[in-house]
Amino acid sequence: MFGLSPLELILILVAALLLFGARRLPEIAKGIGKGIREFRGAMKETTAELKGGMDEEPAAPPAAAPKPAPPAETAPPAQPAPPDQNNKEQDSQS
Repeated sequence: MFGLSPLELILILVAALLLFGARRLPEIAKGIGKGIREFRGAMKETTAELKGGMDEEPAAPPAAAPKPAPPAETAPPAQPAPPDQNNKEQDSQS
């Protein structure tokens, strides 16, 4: 059983008795037993679901997602501003 000799099992039980006391050991064992039972029940449910899922026909593939809209067109580059009339007057006065 788990590769432990009888002497090792006795030592583990004595250590648990010293750590938890005689009153707490039955409570701990009861809690461990409930946990193991719940685990086994969950394993049986999961196994049944998996076996049931394998027996059923596969479902139709999901519908394809709609394609995203193409990106919006960008505005054309801005036209350069016309030369400033004041700058022409200053150039001609010089």
